[in-house]
Amino acid sequence: MSVKASISLTEAQDAYARELVAQGRFSSLSAVVQQGLELLRDQSQTTDALRELLAERRQGAFTSAPEAETRTAEMIARKRAERGL
Repeated sequence: MSVKASISLTEAQDAYARELVAQGRFSSLSAVVQQGLELLRDQSQTTDALRELLAERRQGAFTSAPEAETRTAEMIARKRAERGL
């Protein structure tokens, strides 16, 4: 379902949107704005998910860089041994 809305754009935004339509990348100005809104929604959801992940990680145990390097080296050695390398 579509909803009609009146929006304001700067001259530069209008020119850019019209150029995208002229290039055939979008079928209409509405399609340009709709795609822009979808990208913003996706970006916002990704940002929210990353913030949540960071908050969870901050509450967990911290592994120092040297410990992480040791664990990584051990994992690589284990994987190589499993594959006979």
